[in-house]
Amino acid sequence: MRKLDRYIGRTVVSATVLVLLIIVGIDAVAAFIDEAGDISDSYTGMEVLRYILLTTPGRLYEFTPFAALIGCLIGLGQLASSSELVVMRAAGVSIARLVWIVMKPTLVMALLAFLVGEYVAPQAEQLAQSRRAIAQNPGEGVAGRHGLWNREGNTFLHFNALEPGGVVYGVVLLQFDERRRLQSALRAQQATYAGDHWMMEQVVRTNFSSWQTTRVPYQSLRWDTAITPQLLTMEVVQPGQLPLSDLYPYSRYLSQQGLDADDFELALWRKLLQPLTVASLVLVAISFIFGPLRDGSLGFRIFAGVIVGIVFRTSQDLLGPASMVFGFSPLYAALVPVLACMLAGLLMLRRA
Repeated sequence: MRKLDRYIGRTVVSATVLVLLIIVGIDAVAAFIDEAGDISDSYTGMEVLRYILLTTPGRLYEFTPFAALIGCLIGLGQLASSSELVVMRAAGVSIARLVWIVMKPTLVMALLAFLVGEYVAPQAEQLAQSRRAIAQNPGEGVAGRHGLWNREGNTFLHFNALEPGGVVYGVVLLQFDERRRLQSALRAQQATYAGDHWMMEQVVRTNFSSWQTTRVPYQSLRWDTAITPQLLTMEVVQPGQLPLSDLYPYSRYLSQQGLDADDFELALWRKLLQPLTVASLVLVAISFIFGPLRDGSLGFRIFAGVIVGIVFRTSQDLLGPASMVFGFSPLYAALVPVLACMLAGLLMLRRA
């Protein structure tokens, strides 16, 4: 039985890895083409390649469920086409046993993808966004579409780029009074977080009054604020690319402040349910092989897997915003597509 487990597992895993590499490769090429339109003297082709490489871990994590679905269809489809599954069933191997044999390696892959999404992809994504923002906007002005705006009281803040480790570049602080009149504008080349404050370097403060404007330069200047690098990271990186260690406390913080935390809660539940998502899609793939796709061609199996993956992703994309509009829990938005896939897979396996 161990040889059978290894043989089936190797077949399914090799097909899944191949599909994952193809999907990630196609998406990376599409991303390179999209970024190529922004190439300039500072944002060179090499910088684009670095950006693509740094965002690759996030792509691996994102496409793992889809690759597991199509990989299982291809791997088990090959066994079905060569009548090996028929021989296994004739030898007394039950469908439940085959399901478990396939589930074991795919769940291991789901766990590895979860670890990549938790510990590798967030840091790589933040570094990628920072390098791109710095390259696209090397000056200190409030420019560049990848900059970050924030607000603290009557002060509006803009940062060109945020680097891991608590360093921001191109800092601009615009101070307004209660009548929304500009009082001062401060520009700093960069600022470094020092535990409870920021130290800004190469600073120029411009003060505005009704009769004159004064400009005061500083080599360095202390900036006391409640804004931390962690808070800025939440604004720079998309919720779905943040680790659970950041999503949970930040969603709790927003809820305690009476602010909308649905985006972060939805991303939290989707991350927690990622292994279950992979298992549900693999169950659908297995049920297809023992059911309607038992005698189908390889092309038709891939087509069916793509359709199922698109329907699953579309249902996720629709239920996520619907939970925010209609006020039901983001947990339901993340869980319903998974349960629907599991139910459909179990019903088709029962009929088989």
